Amino acid sequence: MKKRNIAILSLLLVLSFFLTACKPAPETGSTGASSAAGKTSEEGLNIAIVSSPSGVDDGSFNEDNYNGVLAFIENHPNAKVTPIKEPTGDPAAGVKQVADIVADYDVIVCCGFQFAGIGDIAEENPDTKFILVDSYPTVGGEEKVVDNVYAMQFAEQESGFFAGIAAALETKTGKVAVVNGIAFPSNVNYQYGFEAGVNYAVKNMGAKAELVELPSYAGEDVTGKNVGGNYVGNFNDEAKGKVVGEALIKEGVDILFVAAGGSGNGVFTAAKEATDVKVIGCDVDQFDDGKTGSGNVILTSGLKVMHMNVEKQLNAIADGSFKGENALLQADTDSTGYVKEEGRHQLSEETLKKLEEAYGEVKNGNIVPPSNFSEETPEQFKGL
Repeated sequence: MKKRNIAILSLLLVLSFFLTACKPAPETGSTGASSAAGKTSEEGLNIAIVSSPSGVDDGSFNEDNYNGVLAFIENHPNAKVTPIKEPTGDPAAGVKQVADIVADYDVIVCCGFQFAGIGDIAEENPDTKFILVDSYPTVGGEEKVVDNVYAMQFAEQESGFFAGIAAALETKTGKVAVVNGIAFPSNVNYQYGFEAGVNYAVKNMGAKAELVELPSYAGEDVTGKNVGGNYVGNFNDEAKGKVVGEALIKEGVDILFVAAGGSGNGVFTAAKEATDVKVIGCDVDQFDDGKTGSGNVILTSGLKVMHMNVEKQLNAIADGSFKGENALLQADTDSTGYVKEEGRHQLSEETLKKLEEAYGEVKNGNIVPPSNFSEETPEQFKGL
């Protein structure tokens, strides 16, 4: 009886080993052995979105990118996303953060200029797709088109230009200002566009407005050039954002264009605590963030339509049409603009009409607002 039991047990062990050996290997998923291009519709894309310290709920830049991912997932329910917050905002730290997770995801969405250095990582990991927002990738320190990176920059100067026109036409005190986070190119673009828009409205639209800059908050761009403006120096410092906002309001500014990420929330607070001060939001429609009691401090918002373009590239990855590119997105693709929908702004009919005319001129290329690295300054661009 015992010999029979031993024989049966031996047969079962052999059979178990045979079945295990014949089973297909498990999906490697996060190890990087499976590629986005090889994904089936049943598996879904495993997506990471890496953002600055203000995170994907900042109500502005990062959140709009995240909303693009969420819109994709809504139509592809088997896909999933993991938000990852890089806590310092430092470019080297941002690149390291991406390197640490590159093997774990099919797609990595990188939000911000500080992620430009991912080009080397992308070339070393061709099966991972990257969506890079606000910068073009560098490889060995040189800007380059990388096959598995769709990089998008926006003509923020266009949206800033519209914000400047709106501020100049709507100010009651005749003093307006822009508040930025860090003098990365995208932020300087917003600043220069805003300043050009104010100057344009004064010269061509009968506006009476002057720009207010506080020398103690002047910014230096990535080349070390002093670009003026009013810079918080951080995208996630609400306390300092409020200090800058209060200082400008004390100077008589009654309209503030805020392009400062999470730091901008502090500027919003300063405006809410003041009297008759309005704010122009940035990147997304921030009207809901402007609510204060029965009122609202948001005049309008300058738009950089990232969510639409992020979703578009995720769809391209899913259907196999994805292509590496360094793209500049402008008004001609409805990627820049301003909020004009009824109930989401407080602009006069006259201002709306003048903005619509200016938008058409920008869209068809007749007006090209100055940007960080253009030869023209906000005071000298061809629109004046």
